[in-house]
Amino acid sequence: MKNSPPRIAIVWRGDREARRAATPRNNRFHRIFEELAAVGLAPEPAVFDEEFADEVLEQLLAVDAVLVWVNPLDDGKTRKILDPLLRQVAEAGRFVSAHPDVILKMGVKEVLYETMRMGWGVDTRLYRTAADFRRAFVPTFLVAGPRVLKQNRGNGGQGIWKVELAGTPAGGATSISVLEAKSGSVPETIDLSAFICRCEAYFTEGGCIVDQPFQSRLPEGMIRCYMSGCRVVGFGQQLVKALVTPPSGPGDPLQPGPRIMHPASAGPFQTLRTRMESEWTPEMMSTLAIEAASLPIIWDADFLYGPLDASGNDTYVLCEINVSSVFAIPDEAPAEIARAMALGLRRSAA
Repeated sequence: MKNSPPRIAIVWRGDREARRAATPRNNRFHRIFEELAAVGLAPEPAVFDEEFADEVLEQLLAVDAVLVWVNPLDDGKTRKILDPLLRQVAEAGRFVSAHPDVILKMGVKEVLYETMRMGWGVDTRLYRTAADFRRAFVPTFLVAGPRVLKQNRGNGGQGIWKVELAGTPAGGATSISVLEAKSGSVPETIDLSAFICRCEAYFTEGGCIVDQPFQSRLPEGMIRCYMSGCRVVGFGQQLVKALVTPPSGPGDPLQPGPRIMHPASAGPFQTLRTRMESEWTPEMMSTLAIEAASLPIIWDADFLYGPLDASGNDTYVLCEINVSSVFAIPDEAPAEIARAMALGLRRSAA
């Protein structure tokens, strides 16, 4: 009997029609399909929605491995149904990347607090309840200058706020200026206590808020370091506009510049590459108790520029780690994803 190639399901969100019509060629993941096939694997689309979750579960239990691209928040939909489904698939012996439990360790904003003593960290506070937030944030904020608050799980800048004083408190209500990182947001002046009430929703279902100092070099841009397991597979450089106060007066909100992709070998990023591969990723794995085999097939770490060091060199501050749905990706990444997938299956079969 002839052995068939291992089946790899690629999961993304869509409706019933998208699931019916999906092929390896008619979606944004077509390069990944091509590279997986090139290394002798058999990739197949597995479009997901809560409406037909049982059908997707049946499909995933019949494959050898699952690669997932589904945002934590998407038009009001979450991963509340998907994550337990993926755990069931993993428990049945299928390789799942990224595993929901790995996402909860490294793909949430809490990782900024857990790793703040690493070289990429800064002064970071964590509030686990609304009461903790109300009690501890105000005195920190009033003496520490502009802060950035981040809900634990989200994407697209949702629930990430720059908060700064709008005026000097004079014994009454404290007026603040807040700006959300979500596209199209504009600054809003609001009473501090009212804003704290607004943030209480972020504590539902075990959520939390991470609190960090605003990085003054934000207008210089962000560097996205793309990783496959422990290896850097490319970089994306972008002038971001999120949390940058737009000019006053009429006009459209600030728009981000294009993300310019670079290969892993690009000269300007070799210091960051060395730190990610030789220092920061191993240290993160140790801190979070993540084994190398459990690292996501594709993930990225977003860095802002920190203060220059004593020699005038750049430092880097971790902004967030993306694991749930990392796309777009550098041109070299699909082949690295396929290589890592094939290697992982060979190791598990050994």
